[in-house]
Amino acid sequence: MPNLPILYSFRRCPYAMRARLALLASGVDYEHREVALRYKPAAMLDASPKGTVPVLVLPNGQVIDQSLDIMLWALRQNDPYQWLENEEEALKMIAQCDGDFKLHLDRYKYPNRYEGVDAHDQRAQAAVFADSVNEWLQKTSQNNYEFNSSLGIYHAGYMPFLRQFANTDKNWFAQQPWPALQAALASFEASNAFKTTMQAYAPWQARAANAVVLPK
Repeated sequence: MPNLPILYSFRRCPYAMRARLALLASGVDYEHREVALRYKPAAMLDASPKGTVPVLVLPNGQVIDQSLDIMLWALRQNDPYQWLENEEEALKMIAQCDGDFKLHLDRYKYPNRYEGVDAHDQRAQAAVFADSVNEWLQKTSQNNYEFNSSLGIYHAGYMPFLRQFANTDKNWFAQQPWPALQAALASFEASNAFKTTMQAYAPWQARAANAVVLPK
């Protein structure tokens, strides 16, 4: 195996999704190690005791274990689609996603895990961010969601989470007055970038032959 960065990832984790999307956009080669969350490999825990994905281990031993930091590291190595063109604005929107929206999303999806939580109330509060994204998308002059524009960092940063929001109650989401967001999300899921990064792999095991070098 070449001396490449190693990414510990889990296919369905939205944080890992956005890390993989940025790595794909950057063109940086890396070794993909799929993690079974019930059986976390010792090598990952040694690198990052917090035990959550994604974790990127660089050839020099440096560990980056926050998804946004992995995105920025990859794009600062190479940014062919100019994702960082509007970095400051994009990071502000992603911060909104990672803050109040993610808090309400978790309580909307899993109300039984939290005491005194009403799922409909949490959905209404999460919808504030969805509404702002729809409004922002309506104002943009670009309608290209194939990740070959500066819109890529926005979509990679928050679409995996909005996808969870939409999938919690697809009928309700489809009825909301968010045409730009609904179109962007559909295009995101249909994109080559999303399909590539959502390819399924067997869980990685130490010294196993199923580690995968990406992108191909």
